[in-house]
Amino acid sequence: MLNWYLQNGKEADVVISSRIRFARNLSGFPFITKCKEQDLQQIEEKVKDITTNLGYGIRFLRLKDIDDITKMSLVEKHIISPNFALRQDDEGAILINDDENISIMINEEDHLRIQILGAGFDVDNLMNLAIEVDEKLQKNLDFAYSKKYGFLTACPTNVGTGVRVSVMVHLPGLTKTGNIQKILEVISNFGMNIRGIYGEGTKAYGDMYQISNKQTLGISEKEIIKNLKAIVEKIIEQERTARKILAKESIKLEDSVYRAYGILVNCKTISSEEARELLSSVKLGTDMGIIKELDDLKVNKLYLYTKPANLQKYLGEKIESYERDIKRAEVIKQIISEK
Repeated sequence: MLNWYLQNGKEADVVISSRIRFARNLSGFPFITKCKEQDLQQIEEKVKDITTNLGYGIRFLRLKDIDDITKMSLVEKHIISPNFALRQDDEGAILINDDENISIMINEEDHLRIQILGAGFDVDNLMNLAIEVDEKLQKNLDFAYSKKYGFLTACPTNVGTGVRVSVMVHLPGLTKTGNIQKILEVISNFGMNIRGIYGEGTKAYGDMYQISNKQTLGISEKEIIKNLKAIVEKIIEQERTARKILAKESIKLEDSVYRAYGILVNCKTISSEEARELLSSVKLGTDMGIIKELDDLKVNKLYLYTKPANLQKYLGEKIESYERDIKRAEVIKQIISEK
């Protein structure tokens, strides 16, 4: 069985992945910014002690016991946040299952960041699993909660449900037709965040955008899901319309996607940034049935294993930056030629 990040889910031509994230804090402890080392250690131990009660094959791992390449590979898969991976102290930990679709960061911005991840547009099922995991945690841990405000969080924008629902979308059609900025402004006006591929403060690369709810206070999980689904469904419709417009100039479109494919197939050295930009066109060509040489699994592998840390995990060795660009070109050829 493939991990979720190598699978294609619903509406996979536009929606790459979905994520539900719950922010939770333990009562009786300060928020992370005010925690002393002793507090952080106690929080870790409390969570570690209840790991076996959760099920799902979840195991407890301390950040200090995970090598840097593995940590960054988890960032590239969106399983942990960049800031969490780069923290300098030894007090961070994660609960994670073998499928890597359940990830609970311990002592990140909040005491617990519960994340449920999946391929494609699947926010309803992911929310059901997130609630299930959250309820199991609440049976074993006492969360900071206010009858007036809801769940209490380190950042005021998460107070209330503490829920962030996000989807990763691929919008090359809207980009190529020159409509992307207008669409992003509309999304923002409807109370949604638009961020880069690794969340807040990061850029959008390869026509990938992360869309999530802004409001968490005074609104239920069901309303958050309903509102986000309405926006994403409209984006899917707009992106597919843009692709139909591009298809009217078939020679121009075919030339564009096959030029990108040609560089990937024939290059001798390539950076992760260039690979990501070219893969945007190649995925578009594959999804539209223009590029016959690739299937969805190969495209997903190319996206994952051209990223710096996962490239090194794929090869099973630590590689310096310049050599990585050479090895990346070789790995691209290997994946494309797989039978």
